[in-house]
Parts: sequence; structure tokens; C-alpha cells
Amino acid sequence: MAINQIKGGIVLNYVIIGLNIVLGLLYTPYMLRMLGQNEYGLYSLVASIIAYLTLLDFGFGNAIVRYTAKLISEGKQKEQWELNGMFIVIYSLIGLLAVGVGIILYNNVEWLFDAKMTQDDIAQAKIMIVLLIINLALTFPLSVYGSIIVAYQDFIFQKILTLCRLLFTALTIVILLYLGYKAIAMVVVQTIFNLGILFINCIYCFKKLHIKVWFSNLKFTILKEIAHYSFWVFLSQIIDRVYWGSGQFVLGSLIGTTAVAIFSVAILLQQMYMTFSSSISSVLLPKITAMANDSGNEVAISNLFIRTGRIQAVVMALILFGFYIFGSSFIKLWAGNGYTEVYPITLLFFTALFIPTIQTTGYTILQARNQMKFRSIVYLFISICSLILQVVFTKIFGIMGCAYAIGGALILGQGLVMNIYYYKKQKIDIPLFWKETIKIMIAPIVLTLLAKMIIPESKLLCNWGSLLVAILLFTTAYGIIVYLCSLNQYEKQLFKSTILVIKRIRK
Repeated sequence: MAINQIKGGIVLNYVIIGLNIVLGLLYTPYMLRMLGQNEYGLYSLVASIIAYLTLLDFGFGNAIVRYTAKLISEGKQKEQWELNGMFIVIYSLIGLLAVGVGIILYNNVEWLFDAKMTQDDIAQAKIMIVLLIINLALTFPLSVYGSIIVAYQDFIFQKILTLCRLLFTALTIVILLYLGYKAIAMVVVQTIFNLGILFINCIYCFKKLHIKVWFSNLKFTILKEIAHYSFWVFLSQIIDRVYWGSGQFVLGSLIGTTAVAIFSVAILLQQMYMTFSSSISSVLLPKITAMANDSGNEVAISNLFIRTGRIQAVVMALILFGFYIFGSSFIKLWAGNGYTEVYPITLLFFTALFIPTIQTTGYTILQARNQMKFRSIVYLFISICSLILQVVFTKIFGIMGCAYAIGGALILGQGLVMNIYYYKKQKIDIPLFWKETIKIMIAPIVLTLLAKMIIPESKLLCNWGSLLVAILLFTTAYGIIVYLCSLNQYEKQLFKSTILVIKRIRK
């Protein structure tokens, strides 16, 4: 019996997320110690600048998945091969564009970076930029094959590859750092493993999926439709970077670097929190695209939105409630006493993000239906409002004022406005969604309130051992209570089948 690709993909997504979080919490301090503050800062600075070049994707990555899945569902194989060729051409041109921008960066390192950097630092920065640009230039055309694998819903293979890349990259870098190698060696290792995975995806597409790439009769007439779809995805990506990156700038201008450091830790935790929400919806785009082609599937899509929302609510509530109970102790042990304000800021972010994170399937539905415009406009509006309010509230309330502005705009836009839009325009049964979601949340909320009253945080959770034991006990109780009191028969069966999937993957 073949392993269910969607269930397997979701399970492996959570494994990858967990591994990324562990690496983020343990691996980063190790790099800091082995590299030293200056070299690590240089590496982070170069990597952050290069990261913005990934926006040159222009949202086409989602377009490959969406349009390939659409052609697969329609049985149009010839058109699919031609589409593959067109995207290879487009991404090759984007790769050349990345090289051009990289050359400009390379020639302006002294201007872009701190003028007080040593000549050795500048030389290292240039080497890293060259390596990362080569990586990026090859990544663009080769990434097409990874998107094709997703469109074919062959998730397990790709997730296992990603898991292997994370493990072997981290292990190799740890060894090299121990042997005395520095930032350039890290970039070399990352480049080699990244390109290796991309070439494996390419081979898999041709050997396993038997795809073809035709460069004759390229249908650039469809490019206008694809560009319209990709533009709104691209705009959302830009706005997302601005939305979560403006706080540091505002705080740095109005308060100082200490506030920026505190806020940056909260943003790091917020990013970890958000990664959990995409594990289910990220593997649903091909399926929803196929469903969206049939106008009679509106009820089925609405039901899928509700089912995935309930499951996501269970996961996201565990993190939210767990942080509510243990977050303060965790921050003190992990970041230190100077970062106590991280707790209320992060808790505010987690709470404001709860609705968007349990409704990520709605974003996937909009992608499948090529109706991203409204969401992008709403997000642009709330980003502008948030930025204005950040300045005003920071002057009044300090660092928490900045958090209030971000959280409030998020609740208003992504929570209230988008729910109305889903209900009125996308024909998703939002009243039923909230009815079902509230039902599944009652028992976890009661458990959380009881746990908060019972656990004397300041006395018992003063070291890692007692904190981890308390978190384990709470998680176990949460799982039992949710399974017995909240899950319906479908969800219980899904849980059981997921356990079977895990066992099969391990074999």
C-alpha cells in the first residue's frame, strides 16, 4: 500500500520545522562561539543582503506548482511539457539577472558595508558574495524541478531530501568549524549541498516522473495570465518582509539598539511560530488547484478549509498556550534577564497571528483560484497603517507600543477583513468554521487556565530540567485531553493513520 503523500508530507514538514528550530536554538550559539562576533556578523550581513535577491523569483515558484497541477488535472501533457520549457527559459533569465545584480554588489562592497571594515573583511565578503551569487544563479533554473515535484504531489521524496540536506549541512559545518574553518567554508558547504539537492530533483523529474521539457512552440501567450497571478504573490512576499522588518527600524530610530535587540528576539520566535502553520497548507496547493477547476467543488473546498483549520488550531493552540504558561521562564533561561520584555511582545504576536495561522488554507485557495489581488491590497493597507501606528504608539508606549501596532493591524486585516472576504466572495462557510473551531478549543483552554493557576512558575521553572519536564507533562496532558474531548472521528482516524505513516517512513 502506497504511503499517503499528503499525510507523509505534513508529518515530514513538522519534522523539518522541529529540526530547524533545534538548529536555531543550539546551532547558532555554537557558530557564534566558533566564528567570533566579527566573522559571524560579516557572514550574517552578506547572507541578509543576498537573501533579498531571492525576491527575484517574482512569485513564479507558486505559479509553476499551480499551473502544472492544473494541466495535470486536465490531462494536458503536451501543454505541460511546453510550460516546463517556458519556465526554464524564464528562470534562466532571472538567474542571469541575479548574476548582474551580484556583480553590482561585488563592485560596491566598500559602499554597502561599514567603511571601517578591514581589508581582510572586505576580501572575505567579496568571496562570499561570489559563492552565494553562483548558488543563486543556478538555483533559479534548477528550482523549477522542485516545484514540478510538488505539483505532482510527490512530497515525501522532496521532504526527505530537505531533511537530509539540513542534517548533513549542519553536521559538516560543525566539523569544519571545529577544525578551524570559518565563514567562507560555511558558504562553500551550503552551496554544494544546495546545488546537489537541486540536481537530484532534476534527475528525479526525468527518471521517476518522466517529465519532458520542450523549448519549441513556447506558449508565451499564457505568460500574461501567469504574470498577473505571480505579481500578487510577489507583492505579498515584499509586503511581508516590510511588515515584520519595519519594527526594528522604528525602534532603532526612536529608542535605541537595546530595544531593537529585544524586538529582534521576539521576531525570531514569531518566525518559528509561523512555520508551524504552513505544514498542512503547503502540500494542498496541487489538490485545491484540481478542485478549483470544477465550479461544483465550492462546498468541498469550504469543508477542506474547515477540516484543516481545526487541525491547525490544535497545533497552533498548543504552542500559543504553552508559551503563555512557560514562555516567561523560557525567555529568562534562553535569552537572559535582560530580555524579559520579549515575553509579552512574543505572546502578543502569537495571539494576533492565531487566526491567520489556522486559516493558511485560505491563502492556498486564493492561489489556486488566481485571486490573490484582494488579499495583497488588504495586506498592503494594513502594512502602511501598522507602520504609521508603530511610530505613534512607540512614542507613547515604548517598545510595547510598536508591538501593539503590529498585532492590532494584523487582527484587523488578516483576522476580521479576510474572514468577511472568505465568506462573501470565496463562499467559504466562515460561521461554521468558527463554530467547529470553538468546539475543538474549549477543552484546551480549560486545561491551560488550570495549568496556569497550578504551576508556580517562578519557583519550579528556574532551570532547564524542571522547565522541560513541565512542558512535557503539559504537552502530554494536552494531547490526551484534545484526543478524548475535542477531536471528531475523522480527526482521530487521521491521527491513527498518521502514526502508521510515520512507522512506514521509518521503515
